Amino acid sequence: MSHILIIDDDDALRIVLKASLEQMGHTVVESTDGRNGVECYKDEAFDVVLTDLIMPDKEGIETILDLRKINPDVKIIAMSGGGRVGPGDYLLIARQVGAKRTLTKPFPLDDLKKAIEELTATAGGAD
Repeated sequence: MSHILIIDDDDALRIVLKASLEQMGHTVVESTDGRNGVECYKDEAFDVVLTDLIMPDKEGIETILDLRKINPDVKIIAMSGGGRVGPGDYLLIARQVGAKRTLTKPFPLDDLKKAIEELTATAGGAD
């Protein structure tokens, strides 16, 4: 199974995602913000990074850009509820800067499972 990094400032969501992914057989590391998430990524090899887009300190778009500087082939799933303006624009920008998949919060766990499977199915990852 995959080694996954979750970057999200929402403690409740992070706990649910971690438990669900571990139940699917993945190993999971959590980070509460983009700055810490980028540092975690520097320290460990992850198959997939799941990141929120709206976070304090370092938001998700900046996090995606920093992760891609470290590894241009990083497999990122961006997720957002969009805050006050809706998730569409944020998720579109996330795709444009390198997220391989996007999910609108709240999302069914089956959608997350499918995205992870698609990204880890081939060595190069699906686009």
